[in-house]
Amino acid sequence: MVKSLSSNLTVYDSDSKATIMTSPPDDIDNPPLDAADDGLDHLAQDELSLSEFGNPVAADRPLYRVHRDAYQKQKRRQFRTSVILFVLTLFSTFLVASGYVPFRWLATKVSPQYEQEIERIILDQALQTGKPPQTINAVMWDGVLAGLMYAIPLMSILFCHEMGHYLQSVRHRVPASFPYFIPLPLPPLGTMGAVILQGRGVATRSQMFDIAVSGPIAGLVVTIPVLLLGIYQSGYENTVLSGGLEFGEPLLLQWMIYWIHGPALPGESFIITSLGLAGWVGIFITAMNLLPVGQLDGGHILYTLIGRRAHAVAFLVIAAGVAMMLYQGTYTFTLLLILLMVTGLRHPPTANDEERLTTGRVVLGWLTLSFLIIGFTPTPIVEADGTHRTPTEQAEPVAADYDPAAI
Repeated sequence: MVKSLSSNLTVYDSDSKATIMTSPPDDIDNPPLDAADDGLDHLAQDELSLSEFGNPVAADRPLYRVHRDAYQKQKRRQFRTSVILFVLTLFSTFLVASGYVPFRWLATKVSPQYEQEIERIILDQALQTGKPPQTINAVMWDGVLAGLMYAIPLMSILFCHEMGHYLQSVRHRVPASFPYFIPLPLPPLGTMGAVILQGRGVATRSQMFDIAVSGPIAGLVVTIPVLLLGIYQSGYENTVLSGGLEFGEPLLLQWMIYWIHGPALPGESFIITSLGLAGWVGIFITAMNLLPVGQLDGGHILYTLIGRRAHAVAFLVIAAGVAMMLYQGTYTFTLLLILLMVTGLRHPPTANDEERLTTGRVVLGWLTLSFLIIGFTPTPIVEADGTHRTPTEQAEPVAADYDPAAI
């Protein structure tokens, strides 16, 4: 455990007296102590030398300024990295949801054969649907709109979720990095979410609770309206998807569909738009984060509620997840299980495990964890017949009157 120093070190020379502050005054933020490593070069430039014996030399500037400058430099570097990753993740989600339209459009300009193949597919689908054929540019523009209607709402959800964590960290003066978004330009989602790095054992029990619970709540504030609007724009169709992805329906989604559109008739399938799919991903990510395991939000919340007994719950959840995948013959959560095993199932202690949570925090914590009941689905994504397509192609297959997967 690293304790902050509260005393000042005074050194003398023959002519003057100088005070070197080992901790910053109250009007300067307390950065993590390890951020001072980058400031050692500055100490050398100031020709500062301290020794237990001999003639001490006065410092040109207080140590807290060195500490502060190094910390601010580190935060600027973190901010640049966070912004770059955000832009890359926004682009990767757009690419996946649009069916990689920018690359397809470029291919039509480079390869006449590719352009002719697209025209043939558009004509075939127009004959099947009885609708007039679209131009290639119109088809590509529909893909761009679908990508934007997925990427922008989804990134807004992820941003609010992570900022809920970050702002609470700032409020409690707990050192934390800026949100790091994880781009993954591969179907079906286009991203692996986002993370915030925070030192272990720094936050107290109540601080850890506030930081952990704020992310899911902030994300849901955006997710619920996005999902409602997306479902309102969607609807039932008397069609059977061939060669696509089926997205699981948690209880919350089922209730919303029934409330807005009523029950499905025999032979109908609910076709969700790309906006609704962004809301679905928001529900999925929130529920995944609320699993009471290790460093997930749910793991933090449960540990602050019941202490070390949360470790037993974490092992039971992992065992149940493995048994469920073996029983269903699906391996949807394999990557998550591996990550949890690597990061550890046991939650590290807080800075003050003896602190008691207020009644309001306890009630809010259990209510937040109960979202798993209506938001979690054991089979979130399933390939209908072994043919893979992008999420928007499954969610909105008639948006552009063609099948991009066949190109």
